[in-house]
Amino acid sequence: MTKFSSNLKRYRQFNELTQEELANKVNVRRETIARLENAKYNPSLELAVRISRELNTPIEELFIFEF
Repeated sequence: MTKFSSNLKRYRQFNELTQEELANKVNVRRETIARLENAKYNPSLELAVRISRELNTPIEELFIFEF
């Protein structure tokens, strides 16, 4: 079983973005960002890349998958 954790909230706040602002920039709903921040939802590779680029942060810093 893969364990998923997220640093998204920390990096989003560092970039002074609200959940709504980040969601609009990466074309998802605010609820999706909230679920990602709480590790309740695993991002698709496409979404992870869009968020990574928007926050100028490597995917590996934002999302941690332990196998």
